[in-house]
Amino acid sequence: MAHPTNFGEAEGRIQSMHRADFPGGVVVDPTPITAYDEITVFYNGLLARRGAEEVFLHIGFGDAQKWHNVQDLRMSRTGWGFVRTLEMPDESRFNFCFRDNANNWDNNNGLNWSYEIHNGQMRI
Repeated sequence: MAHPTNFGEAEGRIQSMHRADFPGGVVVDPTPITAYDEITVFYNGLLARRGAEEVFLHIGFGDAQKWHNVQDLRMSRTGWGFVRTLEMPDESRFNFCFRDNANNWDNNNGLNWSYEIHNGQMRI
């Protein structure tokens, strides 16, 4: 079962993610991230503010220092920023950063972004 979003649904969700004004212009919803759930990554950071025509979500899984299953996913442009929805695999960590169509990168000052992926079971 999917976890509820923290920002609402449909177009209002993207507007709310934009208004949240998180550091770096990056919002992941919902959090915590659970394996097999769909998440949305919102980006209105450095590349978007500099007028990027296209932004790609550069993702990988596993150890934050040694990614595997690395992919570049085109994000959709909205009036508030760029978004991409994707399903989380059963992995340990979701790591990501961003690049634009001119090959400029936003990698959070070399730290990237990284979230633990939970298996959905409660720990007692």
